[in-house]
Amino acid sequence: MDLAERLAALDARIADAARAAGRDPAALTRIVVTKFHPAELVTSLHALGVRDVGENRQQELTAKRASLPPLDGLVWHFIGQAQTKKARAIRAAASVVHSVDRDRLADALHAADPDAAIPLDVLLQVNLTDDPLRGGAAPDAMAPLAEHIAAQCSSLRVRGVMAVAPLSEAPAEAFARLAAAADAVRGVVPDAGWISAGMSGDFAEAIAAGATHLRIGTAITGPRAVPG
Repeated sequence: MDLAERLAALDARIADAARAAGRDPAALTRIVVTKFHPAELVTSLHALGVRDVGENRQQELTAKRASLPPLDGLVWHFIGQAQTKKARAIRAAASVVHSVDRDRLADALHAADPDAAIPLDVLLQVNLTDDPLRGGAAPDAMAPLAEHIAAQCSSLRVRGVMAVAPLSEAPAEAFARLAAAADAVRGVVPDAGWISAGMSGDFAEAIAAGATHLRIGTAITGPRAVPG
């Protein structure tokens, strides 16, 4: 299948999964992850109606945005692990950051543009494993992190939570814990209703657990080139 066919096929599967879960497919945001693909792919996706794209690495996000003309309505999502020293570059290139997992990172993103006219949308990344080396904070750290951002980072807007399901358990079990973390964040920021979860292999389980934003890569874009 070509790009348009892959996109249409994936969207049909998303719609089927949403209806099976008793949800409206129109309420879901599909983010196409373009990691390791050329910037021209973003242009092609935009021509097909895609308005949300995601990148994992700051350097690649910055380079792609710089190489492309403005594309009407396109939203750039940063979905990878973020270093505080790259916060300024991430903020300059992204409209949404999915991977805020500590106070210092939130502070750095705020300091990059503290008087921004438009706040930066952020999601709090939850570590759904017991491995402290994985990205994200523990579920019980979500409410304190949300409180810190609400009190100290006025240029950031907490939108919800994000997580990657571990390979060691059924996605549905992991996403149930993510839903609980989302509830905790909404206890602090009542309108933080976004849940970023679900990739090419587990988006149906994520939708059933309440995901609002799906991060889909190879099922749409095809195999990625090996990075140099």
